[in-house]
Amino acid sequence: MMLSPCSTAPFPRAPARWPLALLVVCTLALAGCSNLLPKSRAEVSSPWDSYEKARATIECIVPYETTAAELKTQGIDPYVTPNVQVLDYSDILLRFPITAGLSPDRLDRGLRECLEAGDDCKGYTISVRDIKRDRVGNFWLDALSFSRVVDVSGWTFNAIVLVVEGRVVYAIHGGQPLVKERETSRQPLGPLQGWGDALGSAFR
Repeated sequence: MMLSPCSTAPFPRAPARWPLALLVVCTLALAGCSNLLPKSRAEVSSPWDSYEKARATIECIVPYETTAAELKTQGIDPYVTPNVQVLDYSDILLRFPITAGLSPDRLDRGLRECLEAGDDCKGYTISVRDIKRDRVGNFWLDALSFSRVVDVSGWTFNAIVLVVEGRVVYAIHGGQPLVKERETSRQPLGPLQGWGDALGSAFR
């Protein structure tokens, strides 16, 4: 016997164990939501995969002994190594502005000789970093734009090497061996925050 489209005959009931199964599935899904938050990494290609290794390379340089050819064997070659920049004399002057009131005798010997050498002084600058940005916290608050928490970690390194007549005369390095920050932003209106800001501006 066929039922009419408007028949009120009851549909078969779901087994009693279904609610429990759905609860288990939802719990597992929520537990794994934090793994769904986006993660990013800004890594500058270089021969050094840590701050310590990059620093060790620069500290191996001995002014007035290390040659430009030896720099290449240590990975400081702008034509082979990524993110090694060549500095001409004007670039060096911009990075080491010397005021008229400063006596040349107070300058480092190598830096002074570089500035006196003019165009015969060349330089290399090295700038590398490895920064990771991991969004952490509550998945739903993040997904709905109510709250966003980002852990930033990694390291940065920079160095300058000056060369006169094929021999290193000056080398200096710096950077941040350990970057560890937390960025937190909150929007009370969540996805409607932009509308709220727009309406607030309209009535000002």
